[in-house]
Amino acid sequence: MTESTAATAESESGIAEADRVELTVDAVAPGGHCVARVDGQVVFVRHALPGERVIAEVTEVHKGFVRADAVTVLDASPDRVEPPCPYAKPGACGGCDLQHVAPEAQLAWKTAVVREQLTRLGGLTDAELDELGVRVEALPGGLLGWRSRVRYAVDAADRAGLLKHRSHEVVPIDRCLIAHPAIQELPVLTPTGASWPAADAVETVASTGGDVTVVEVRDGISMQVSGPAVVREVAADREWTLPASAFWQVHPAAADTLSTAVLELLDPRPGEVAWDLYGGAGLFAAGLAAKVGAGGRVTVVEAAPQGVSAARRNLADLPRVEVVSARVETALARRRITGPVDVVVLDPPRAGAGAPVVRALAAAGPRAIAYVACDPAAFARDVRTFAGLGWRLAELRGFDLFPMTQHVELVGLLVPGP
Repeated sequence: MTESTAATAESESGIAEADRVELTVDAVAPGGHCVARVDGQVVFVRHALPGERVIAEVTEVHKGFVRADAVTVLDASPDRVEPPCPYAKPGACGGCDLQHVAPEAQLAWKTAVVREQLTRLGGLTDAELDELGVRVEALPGGLLGWRSRVRYAVDAADRAGLLKHRSHEVVPIDRCLIAHPAIQELPVLTPTGASWPAADAVETVASTGGDVTVVEVRDGISMQVSGPAVVREVAADREWTLPASAFWQVHPAAADTLSTAVLELLDPRPGEVAWDLYGGAGLFAAGLAAKVGAGGRVTVVEAAPQGVSAARRNLADLPRVEVVSARVETALARRRITGPVDVVVLDPPRAGAGAPVVRALAAAGPRAIAYVACDPAAFARDVRTFAGLGWRLAELRGFDLFPMTQHVELVGLLVPGP
């Protein structure tokens, strides 16, 4: 069953790195993998689909599980398609996890991951998830040409490329097909003759406002190569300006999609007090301000200096909006912001909000919280913490902001009550 090659590590079941094993693939798992088992050994397999029979090459061995890539498909799933990118394969670029998966099946894959995480980590039942109607929605624009910000690594031969999965090894490429068309045309990659002898990375931006920028990163310092240093983004019926290297959603439709979802779920009312936590450039705050009106008040809390500056600049015409420069945990613990508060937007980094922030928000007593999450596991853990404090997940929407990858964005409505 196991075709052994030069292995560098071996699992308890005798499976070693570089071994090839025949296996039948089971359910999807977080991280762009599917689960399989060989001789009782759990195997997380990339480039596979549930129900397939494959030959997989072991790439990592850990205590209790191994990782592998499906290198030969013996029995293919009807949801399998030919990846459009020649680099989306074992041993090559690790940026896309699901190019071998049909479009509708990608949405089903991500929906299954969200359900599994909310069940296992969030403590929700299948019946509760069915009542929520958990599903992941596609955004307009298709599966390719959507990524408006791409960071290329630079290898020892001064060529720009993308990293292998779970590796610092750079794969030189001639084109990234999920990159925005304007980025694909930039003279950044090797076939154009581009060389980056002093760079650690090359950052590219194609904004919704029509700006195209290239930034070279050397020893952590960003230096403009071409295009404007400050780019324009258009979202929520406003134009935003921010440094090219500052955070903004990478899908052109993401900012409007998330802003609309947050406002629909929260339903802010005239005169209410709102908090926008981890507020970035102030996208959600602008929408909140328009809803609460002159009699309301909005407070943005952001720690990143670029985000704080961008929020203050972009929201300067909204006198009822205050921008607080602080970590959210610090602002809540040291009463930099205080209640009463009616509605909250909670948009934490990938690690989630965490128990101290959740407890502080529950104690502040808002009527509703819109939680924007880029990691289902962290979201599920925070949902469980909220539940222990008497809150419940009342609505949930999922969005495919990152087609061809395993990533998914969630917007959940949390309310106090049974």
